[in-house]
This record gives sequence, C-alpha cells and structure tokens, in this order.
Amino acid sequence: MNKPLRRIAIFCGLLVLALLVRDNYLQYVQANALRTDPNNRRVAIERYASPRGDIIVDGNPITGSVEAKSGDFKYKRTYKNGPMWAPVTGYSSQAFGATQLEKLDDGILTGNDDRLFFRNTLDMITGKQKQGGNVVTTLNAAAQKAAYNGLKGQGGKGAVVALEPSTGKILALASYPSYDPSSFAGNTTDKDAKAWNSLQKKNNPADPMLNRALRETYPPGSTFKVVTAAAALENGKYTSADQPTDSPLPYVMPGTRTELKNEGNIPCKNATMRVALQFSCNTVFGKIGADLGNDKMLAEAKKFGFDSEQFTPVRSNASVFSDNMNQSQTALSSIGQYNTAATPLQMAMVASAVANDGKLMKPYMVDTLQSSNLDPIEKTQPEELSRPLSPQNAQILQSMMETVVKDGTGKNAQLGGGITVGGKTGTAQHGVANSANPYAWFISYAKLPDGSSPVAVAVVVEDEQANRDDISGGGLAAPIAKSVMEAVISSKK
Repeated sequence: MNKPLRRIAIFCGLLVLALLVRDNYLQYVQANALRTDPNNRRVAIERYASPRGDIIVDGNPITGSVEAKSGDFKYKRTYKNGPMWAPVTGYSSQAFGATQLEKLDDGILTGNDDRLFFRNTLDMITGKQKQGGNVVTTLNAAAQKAAYNGLKGQGGKGAVVALEPSTGKILALASYPSYDPSSFAGNTTDKDAKAWNSLQKKNNPADPMLNRALRETYPPGSTFKVVTAAAALENGKYTSADQPTDSPLPYVMPGTRTELKNEGNIPCKNATMRVALQFSCNTVFGKIGADLGNDKMLAEAKKFGFDSEQFTPVRSNASVFSDNMNQSQTALSSIGQYNTAATPLQMAMVASAVANDGKLMKPYMVDTLQSSNLDPIEKTQPEELSRPLSPQNAQILQSMMETVVKDGTGKNAQLGGGITVGGKTGTAQHGVANSANPYAWFISYAKLPDGSSPVAVAVVVEDEQANRDDISGGGLAAPIAKSVMEAVISSKK
C-alpha cells in the first residue's frame, strides 16, 4: 500500500474508532441521563402511558387517572375533593410538571422506582399492564375535612395543621383558599393553560396555590409565649406555674423609654406564669425573654424546631427566631412579635411537644410506600427530633395551657366527655405601624381520660375584611381547632 492510501486508511480507522467510542459513551455513560431528560418527549409519553398509582387516606384513594381524549399522553391525573387535599398531594400536570407528594414520590406513583423492578419484571412476563405503586399517608380524612371546612366557613385566608404528638404523624394539613389540581392536569391551551394562569398570584391576589400550612411564615403573636414559658422553666428562672414573677407594671423595655403594653386592664403585675398565660400578659413574658437574653431564648426556640426547615417529606419553610438581638428586641420577640415568624406546622410542633411530655417527634405525612399489589416497599418509623422540655416542666406547662382553655382566652376550644384541652390564643400584629388586620392564632392539644394525647393543632386565620375589634385567636381560630380535635377523637372510637 502506498503512503497516501495508508494515511487515508489510518484516518478512516480513527474516524470509525471515534464513532465507536462516541456510540458506547452515549449507550452506557449517558443512557440514563438521556432517558430521563425532561426535554426528551418520550419520557413524558412513557410517564403518562399507564395510570399513576394513588395517594391514599384512611384506606381510600384521593387521586385517580382517566384516559385522555386526545394527544399522545394516554392518561391524566384526577383528584377527589382536590381543593381540600391540594396542600397534601400537590399536583401532577402534563403541561406544568408536579409538586409535593406527586413529585417527591413520582417514581413510586409511575412505577419507575428501582424498588419496583421485581414487580415490573413479573408484570412484563405475565403480560400485565405496568402500574404505579401507592403512597399511603398519615392523614385523617375527618380531621382534614373539619380543618378545610372550618377555614372555608370563616372566609379570608388561613391554614391548619394537626399532629399526633406521640409519633409526629400529620393528621390534617389544610390551606385556604386552595385550588383544584384536576383543573390543569392535562395539556390543552384552552382549558388547562387558562386554569393555570388564573391561579397564579399575579392574576389572583389570594394566591390559592400557596401552601400556607408549610410555606407561609406569620408572626405567631401570643402563641409564642408557650415557648417563652418553656425557656423560663428549662433555665430555672421559675420552677412553678404558680410562683409570682418579677413583673413590674408598667414595664419599660431595657435600653428604651418605651412601655410594653398589655391588652386591656388585666392582672399582670408580678403575676404567676399561670395567670400571665391565662390573660396573655405581654409584660410578664416580654420581661422573661429580656431577662433570659437572646442566647437562651434562641436555644429554646431551636429545640422546638425554629430556624430549621422541616421535611415531611414536603419541605416546610424555616420558622424564625433571630440572633444578635438586644434586650428590648428579645422582649418583643418573646411575645411573638418583632422578627419572630412561624409556619402553622411549627406552632403545631410546639403544642405537640408540650402534649408529649417534652418530646418533639419529627412530623411526617407518608406512612407507607406500596407496590401496585399493595406489598410494602418502605414504611416511615417515628423519629424523635428533640427534647425542648423535661417531662416535669412539660407537665407544668400543660397545666398552664389547660387553665387558658378552662378559665382564660381559649374557652371556645373546650370539649366535653372528660377530655382535657390545653391551648394558647394569639392575635399577632403586622403591617406598617401594625396597620393591617392582625392574624388570629390558636394552638392546642386534647388529652383523653387515660392521659394520652391523640392530637395537637395549630390554626391561623387571616381575615382582611373582618372588623379589627372582632379579631381574636379565641374567637376565630379556637372553634376550628375544636372541630379538628373532635374529628380526630371521634375517628378513634
């Protein structure tokens, strides 16, 4: 072979080698990335080629699938009582993707999770159509209905979270206003796109797609006084609910000439912590926070979960208790104002830890992941998150919260039948110079005659249209919490 031919042969050989290397690289190295690339339409077609598995509540599906009437996506998602369950399920849309459980557990629901390989192989051998697995939640249908209907009946905006204190199971997770994920589950421009656009905040100031239970932080107002009371007990500032506190009236915040005011003429001078919580004395708990200082208050708040995101597995925003505050700022923060902000989930965690004798359990909403034939794939085990209180101090704080409901501002949450309720109201100021209507809060727990506590609840209500003087945690939020607690207790009978 002459020299020019040899060079051409070598060059052609190198081209063939490069082609083989590239082909093998695509087939073996990049195969999975290409297969799952969202820009690969085959991925979407395959995703909607078979019915999705279901999200389950109390043994019943709250989702479904129907055959699409047109297009190359065979099935689309449906939802039962979509607005009520949207804060739990999120959405799965052919056009707009997925969120929350629909996204986080997409592999199980579509049947593509590696843990379903054996099940899928058997189905392929037997000729059975591929099916997705199920996501079994911890939610209680009756509690969720009570929470959602309570918010809807109240009007305005708001959220409810209910937990099982002994395990951390989420029993209710409601947000209002809400949306129906079925309305944009397809891929049409005339129906689905219009429905989607109508729900966006820029087109709908009520922001119905905001999950207020997990993603909105509010000033918690006087409900935060439960955390301040816990800090006082845990740091030994006071050792009893009935020990008089060092609380002058008027109380001028340290480093300022500003008096910290109470709401009305209430017995707050040197009041015991029980009386101070019963009447919601700003002066008592503000001074406790200032005396303890920022570091001790921050440490206690963090034990309850503040300053950390929570994963339920859906992510919840971190609640806030600030660092590097002076005494007067710490005083205001210790009554749930200044920079202090909390999600409804966070305040349900506070009530839950007190009810569970000081043990805070990690909140979660997925109990079990199942294959299509209902075999369990993964089960969530309860997990202790922290211990904000000793059992002794938790019981002291329980007695204080129970006084609030029996003789104080939380009377609207009382239950009969030998059931004891502990709670704390809150009316949180916000807006420039506190010009906006306050938020109405209530946190509580129910205790059965045997001493067990099946439920802890947090409720927040935003009502921009209400008469300012009519807004209170005891008036607006406590009745909703009562109905949720009743629903949980009735479902256990």
